[in-house]
Amino acid sequence: MQAQLMHAHVHFNSFLPLIVHSKAIPLSERRRRSRKIATTITKDGIFGLRYRSLNYGSSITNSVNGGVNEVEQLKLNQQAVKRAYPFHEIEPKWQRFWEENRTFRTPDDDIDTSKPKYYVLDMFPYPSGAGLHVGHPLGYTATDILARYKRMQGYNVLHPMGWDAFGLPAEQYAIETGTHPKITTVKNINRFRAQLKSLGFSYDWDREISTIEPEYYKWTQWIFLQLLKRGLAYQAEVPVNWCPALGTVLANEEVVDGVSERGGHPVIRKPMRQWMLKITAYADRLLEDLDDLDWPESVKEMQRNWIGRSEGAEMEFCVLDSDEKERGIKIVVYTTRPDTIFGATYLVVAPEHPLLSSLVSTAQREHVEEYIDLASRKSDLERTELQKEKTGVFTGCYAKNPANGEAIPIWVADYVLGSYGTGAIMAVPAHDSRDFEFALKYGIPVHWVVMPDDNSIFESGKAFSGEGTIVNSSNTEVELDITGLSSKEAVSKVIEWAENTGNGKRKVNYKLRDWLFARQRYWGEPIPVIFLDDIGETVTLDETELPLTLPELDDFTPTGTGEPPLSKAVDWVKTTDRLSGRPATRETNTMPQWAGSCWYYLRFMDPNNSKELVDKKKERYWSPVDVYIGGAEHAVLHLLYARFWHKVLFDIGVVSTKEPFQCVINQGIILGEVQYMACRDPDGNLISADSVDMLNENNLERIPEEKVTKSGNSFVLKDNPDIRLITRAHKMSKSRGNVVNPDDVVSEYGADSLRLYEMFMGPLRDSKQWSTSGIEGVHRFLGRTWRLIVGSPLSDGTFEDGTISVDEEPTLDQLRSLHKCIAKVTEEIEGTRFNTGISAMMEFLNAAYKWDKHPKSIIEAFVLLLSSYAPHMAEELWSRLGHTKSLAYEPFPKANPAYLKDSTIVLPVQINGKTRGTIQVEETCTEEDAIALASRDEKLCKYLAGKSIKKTIYVPGKILNVVLDRQNVKVGTK
Repeated sequence: MQAQLMHAHVHFNSFLPLIVHSKAIPLSERRRRSRKIATTITKDGIFGLRYRSLNYGSSITNSVNGGVNEVEQLKLNQQAVKRAYPFHEIEPKWQRFWEENRTFRTPDDDIDTSKPKYYVLDMFPYPSGAGLHVGHPLGYTATDILARYKRMQGYNVLHPMGWDAFGLPAEQYAIETGTHPKITTVKNINRFRAQLKSLGFSYDWDREISTIEPEYYKWTQWIFLQLLKRGLAYQAEVPVNWCPALGTVLANEEVVDGVSERGGHPVIRKPMRQWMLKITAYADRLLEDLDDLDWPESVKEMQRNWIGRSEGAEMEFCVLDSDEKERGIKIVVYTTRPDTIFGATYLVVAPEHPLLSSLVSTAQREHVEEYIDLASRKSDLERTELQKEKTGVFTGCYAKNPANGEAIPIWVADYVLGSYGTGAIMAVPAHDSRDFEFALKYGIPVHWVVMPDDNSIFESGKAFSGEGTIVNSSNTEVELDITGLSSKEAVSKVIEWAENTGNGKRKVNYKLRDWLFARQRYWGEPIPVIFLDDIGETVTLDETELPLTLPELDDFTPTGTGEPPLSKAVDWVKTTDRLSGRPATRETNTMPQWAGSCWYYLRFMDPNNSKELVDKKKERYWSPVDVYIGGAEHAVLHLLYARFWHKVLFDIGVVSTKEPFQCVINQGIILGEVQYMACRDPDGNLISADSVDMLNENNLERIPEEKVTKSGNSFVLKDNPDIRLITRAHKMSKSRGNVVNPDDVVSEYGADSLRLYEMFMGPLRDSKQWSTSGIEGVHRFLGRTWRLIVGSPLSDGTFEDGTISVDEEPTLDQLRSLHKCIAKVTEEIEGTRFNTGISAMMEFLNAAYKWDKHPKSIIEAFVLLLSSYAPHMAEELWSRLGHTKSLAYEPFPKANPAYLKDSTIVLPVQINGKTRGTIQVEETCTEEDAIALASRDEKLCKYLAGKSIKKTIYVPGKILNVVLDRQNVKVGTK
């Protein structure tokens, strides 16, 4: 080892004269030689000279003398190789500068409201114990680029960060370990904050908020009181997803295959007293106002589908006794297709329908009760899954179809929900696919009443759910005849008949259901109401009593009775009514995690206001949020709930806009690195993936990347190209072991490299795969940028102060390269196409490396372009260029149109009427200059050398035709 290092030391010193006296050598030659030196030394097994992170001479000498452990020294050397520039010094330096100088603080009371504003917001994170993974910074980097860009354009920018910190995971951890959830949550927040700061995001940390702080949830409770005053909050007995093990109600999306998403505990449907918010009262407005928003059309459509507005009718079916006489009980169904009523051959009621128990016959009661129990273990999402097999049980009872008078069976089935419509449907199997599957399974008649225009559909043996011409739909006894009408005409006629005869009425319905707003948890916002002990009356707290803070608890475990953990805080629960002095009991349910995230964007506008939720003047200036970026998983519920609360606040005069978020962008998912999998047959032999009929995880083994090569569009084994491999990438998760920690990436490549790579991977909205080799590529780009501006390293691996730019006027070619880059980067930031903006800067860098000199004005403009993407490096370069202030508020470069137009053209040249080649000329090129250029052209000169020109025909911008003297041509030929 020592011999190797001694050899390296001598070999290195042999190049020192080239470096020490480098100022006397032209820049292009210095670069060529420095690259050669770096390559030579790297080949000899020592780290490349182009990285200056270590003191080369002292490192080698110490190793020779045994002053440093050889293994440790090798590790340091390997780490140095990957550092294309000294990011490990630059990044902490500028992060300290920004924090100490509060560089990104947005003025509060002293803000200049005459300037335009730009409010760019991330969907704030839940601070989990796992910390950030590399998927998180994707959206955060995008908003940071926009924020920095707009600051430099002269906008007042609001770019805050906070924490959606209440939630079940911290409570579960508290149950498991006995650690108070606030301790865990604050610890997690501190880690998240440190990670975000290490990435150089330009947040205004003075505005940081957390939903767990009483100063914040005071106003969450205040909003709840406003909802209660307006009849938009109420209590009801509703079936909920109850998880006994977790001791809480779960939202539908928190239940998967009948068990809790967290922990895999069994979940049952159970009626419980719950607080509900009447979001359905705002359904039409939530639908209509979507049209004015700059949101992805897919997100709008998801919201429309979730709200699910439909127009139809409620129809009444009389229940019959065993003698087919009416019992005086009516089942009301909702249908969007009243034109198909003659085709209704059975009814279906939901397992939770209130009339079900009175409908069941003695013979069927045991079967029905068993089915109800099974259905109670499924979530609404599972029950309504279109692909699942339809199940049901006959109640033993019949009802009368009011249109044709037929007795039709009543079934109970879980694909009908008690919470949608009336909890009962008329089933028309000929014209509904779910009803058709059910009818075929249980032998129920299928009656066609709508004839499609295309007979092939009719003959397909499947249900036809479209519109057409009505058939088999006439009953003179009830004076209803719709045969021969179109579906649309029939709908109107059936509704008119139903209203005239008392068999039904027109009805608008929504899939949207009122928001279940209570959770049986400790770690959430207390609900500010009490119940008088003597009469059970609900009394709201006075606004002066807010915030109602959580009591301290040592035991967070579920009570086992369904009572929330807060019921254990007996001294807190038992209270008195402030006005009457009567004994009362506090509400022990808490608010769901959605509550704090419904309005946080407003608090960022005025985070320290103790007198009102938000100052009206500040709200009018900052509203609405201009750009809101987050994951597509929040496309429905979070956005819908926030819009609902915002509209309520609009109605009571707290906010001035109808909508909270003008533009929403969903970033894609970053998948883990590609995994290469090989298949083995039962004997353990490797076989090619294209010869495998069915893949079994047990027959797959992971192949290291270094043993893989690409062949065409496939990947194969290097040692055996006949074995084609399976490639796949999964969403990052601990269970798959493919999570990439941003701390590790920052340590190895720097924050700017991580930021740049996440933007360069592909379009912001698309999903993409993480690749370590990809981040190495952008790291090299930053290294090349550093060396272009700062120059090559000195003999000890460090760099001289300042830059190697020159105070000279740029050439026309340099100006054109710069301004094309400015135009492209500006356009792509505005369009959030950050990857192509980076490509434009890479193209500029390639062009700049061909110049002999680099004018300071050109370099400064390029550094400003780079600053939104790689702010640490840009700040350091700006400082080295002689500036004493941060570049954060420097004007963003503007493209000069005069330099964007390419003034050179390709001019065809003809010799005696035959095209012999082309030359590149300026648009203003004269005939004399064109002939001179043609004469010097390598291809054309052989036709013109020694010849006399008889005449020229020159059409500027079109063609140059040279006519040679024929005599000279002949002589030349001799």
